[in-house]
Amino acid sequence: MTEAAAEGVGSLSGEISAYLAYCRVEKGLAANSLESYAHDLEKFREFCRSSEPGDRSECVRRYVNHLYQAGRSSRTIARHLSTLRNFHRFLLREGRIASDPTEHLGTPKQWQTIPKFLNSGQIDRLLQAPDPLRPTGLRDRAMLELLYATGLRVSELCRVNVSDLNAEMGVLRATGKGNKQRLIPVGKSALAAVRAWVADGRPCLLRGRPSRYLFVTARGGCLTRQAFWKLLAGYGRTAGIFHDLTPHVIRHSFATHLLEGGADLRSVQTMLGHADISTTQIYTHVMRSRLRKTVDEHHPRA
Repeated sequence: MTEAAAEGVGSLSGEISAYLAYCRVEKGLAANSLESYAHDLEKFREFCRSSEPGDRSECVRRYVNHLYQAGRSSRTIARHLSTLRNFHRFLLREGRIASDPTEHLGTPKQWQTIPKFLNSGQIDRLLQAPDPLRPTGLRDRAMLELLYATGLRVSELCRVNVSDLNAEMGVLRATGKGNKQRLIPVGKSALAAVRAWVADGRPCLLRGRPSRYLFVTARGGCLTRQAFWKLLAGYGRTAGIFHDLTPHVIRHSFATHLLEGGADLRSVQTMLGHADISTTQIYTHVMRSRLRKTVDEHHPRA
């Protein structure tokens, strides 16, 4: 690597550090988002370090071509491009670069995939899978019930505080991306499962130790996302659901079943914590099927 190239990579490392600090302190992004940005930008830095010398625009162009040639999916490439755009817009605002090298980059077209969701029978079997005679079974059933009742992200579910749930009013305060808070109604079934866990399961695991988290492990801390993923996969096998069961599938099921029941897209957007309605529009397959049914049932010439 030439001296000029080494200097450029060193400058890029400092720019990445400044951008991540901005995202953490000023934008208040969640740890998961910061980790994703850091991963994408480190890949970009490594590519620039190992590639031929050139200006920033040339390096960005080569990197995007490299992603295509590596056979990455359009979704993955779009995510990398979004990271690069946000990064270089920050550098431009800060006066660290004179022009935005991502300004004229095109975004790959993505197929609009219908999110995977469970039907009501599968949900029922899944919710019945944990053993209610064990403290961890009470906890896991309460977590599954609350996940399906609210559509929380798995990171939000694992970090719910005891004070976040108002059982009397049937409302949960969720803290989502960017530390934004939202209120979500909670149904009677989920509230009953949480009450059973708090009364008969949580004290057994805590053994007198204090914890601010609603759902705790035997050590008194909150479950990690990875631990809950493993638990969910195990309960999925018990319920006869063997393929691709993730917490996001339950979140998709929550949204899909609400829309099938007549909820409007804006309400679902609010409960899911989507900043933009376009994100919630992945569920328009449900809206289309409901519109078809409405026309068939009510139009005189359907």
